This record gives sequence, C-alpha cells and structure tokens, in this order.
Amino acid sequence: MKKTVLLLIISCFGLVSYAQEPAAVDTTKRWTIHGENTFLINQSSFSNWAAGGVNAFAGNLLFNYDFNYKKDKWSWDNKAILGFGLSKQEDVGVRKNDDKIILNSLVGYKAAQYWLYTFYANFQTQFATGYDYSTTPKRKISRAFAPAYLIFGPGFAYKRSDNFRINISPAASRIVIVTDKALNSQEGGAFGVKQGKTTDFQFGASLDAYYKVNLMENISFENILKLYANYLDKPQNVVTDYTGNLFMKVNKFVTVNAGVQLIYDDKTEIIRKNGVDKGPALQVKQIFGAGLTYKF
Repeated sequence: MKKTVLLLIISCFGLVSYAQEPAAVDTTKRWTIHGENTFLINQSSFSNWAAGGVNAFAGNLLFNYDFNYKKDKWSWDNKAILGFGLSKQEDVGVRKNDDKIILNSLVGYKAAQYWLYTFYANFQTQFATGYDYSTTPKRKISRAFAPAYLIFGPGFAYKRSDNFRINISPAASRIVIVTDKALNSQEGGAFGVKQGKTTDFQFGASLDAYYKVNLMENISFENILKLYANYLDKPQNVVTDYTGNLFMKVNKFVTVNAGVQLIYDDKTEIIRKNGVDKGPALQVKQIFGAGLTYKF
C-alpha cells in the first residue's frame, strides 16, 4: 500500500514539468502578502427521476493566505490554509465534508542561487468534532486538537520561486497531540498516541514540497506533498500526505475548483464498519465545486 501511494504521488508530480522563470522581484519590498477567499457550492436535485438520485447540497469555505518576507540572504515564508464545509443530503442530514487548519512556516538563509539553509515548521488540526455515523448513536472520533500534528526541524531547501520549492529536514521532530481524554481512553489509544497519554513524540526525517504550474490560460494545478519517516519506530512506514488542486478561472470572481487529498499513516486506524472493523488504510478526500473567489 505504501509503495502504491508513493508511486501515485510521483506520477502526479511527473504529469507536469517546470517551465517558468521566477518573476522580477522588487528588492525594496520586504513583505509580500497575498491570499484567496473562496466559497464553493455543489448542488444536485431530482424530481420524478426514473434512474433515481438523492437531493444534496454542499457549501465550502476556503482561505489560503501567504505571508512572505525577504531581506538580503534571509527569507521567511508563511502559509495559512483554513477550510470548512458542510453537506446536506436527503434522509441523511447535515455532515461536514471538509475541516482543516494548516499552518506552514519556513525560515531560510541563502546558501547558493536556489539553495537555502532552513528551519521548517508545520501544524495541522481541525475546527469541529468528527463522528462515526455507522453506529447508533453516532460516535465521536475526532475534534479540534484531537488529533493535531506539529513537525519542526532544521534542514535545507531548493527554492526556484514561490511556486516551486522542496524542503528536506533529516532531523525533524513530530508531535502527535490528542487532547480529548475520552477519545484516548480506549484500548490501544488513538492516532498513535498511547492510551491515557495526550502526546506522542517522534524523531525522524521529513520532506515538504510545493509545486504550482499554469497548465494553460486561466487553469493552474497545485501539488502539496508531505512525507515523514520516524527513526524511532518502523522508519520504513512513511507517513504520506498528498494534495492536488485544480483551479479553473471563469472570470475575475468566479472559479471552478477540484481537489483530492491522499493520506496514509499506519498508526491511524480507520473505522470501516459498525465501529468494530478498523485498521490503517489509504484515506481519500475529493472536493469539486464552482463558486466565488476573491484574491488580494
């Protein structure tokens, strides 16, 4: 399974080749701040439809901000991604279909034209409680800071532009956080954190890569890849997190977005049926919709 995930990600990166030169930089400007606020809508409705169907409506909010600083040989790149979405299906009710808080920070000191010495940090968690709906009553399986993931460490990076960079940290710490005692009171713990504990400390190597390319006019494709190998416990079981986003611009404010996220973590048990059958598995999330985007 792990080899399959990695091959899939490598294939996604291989679909496009880097062909852009970095844009001219205003050397008197220290901070570059820009972002996107997006509201996506996805709706389906059926009435007397012979083939059958379920009425559904979904709405998603996505905030994607960049705060980048540069002075002499120093640079400091920060990205904040906040996303939340709800869907309502007939006979099912309202459930969340997206929920994420992602904060990235990369401090760099220029070593060569495209190479930097770096210190990298990444934090991920969610806003709201998640449930297993296969049981009656529904069962809580996650909430804010349960889990949360913090990775940080020194390393080096190849940065061609704001749209293409790879950072490698051979000595990265990773802390898995589960603050909900009820979630972690079960036998075996939760999300790799031992029963009764709130954190699990790991030490290993991480890779963080970002690549965004314009496929054609008004269509761009974004790749985000995160890998982590824990030296202290089965380093061959690489934690893999890949996100691919396709952005299609209709006009200044209207966009069509499609995204997929693939996660594999052998310490995260996925509930498959009735809250009993569970184990590690490839996690897949897909989002597609049209909506309004405001950029600055």
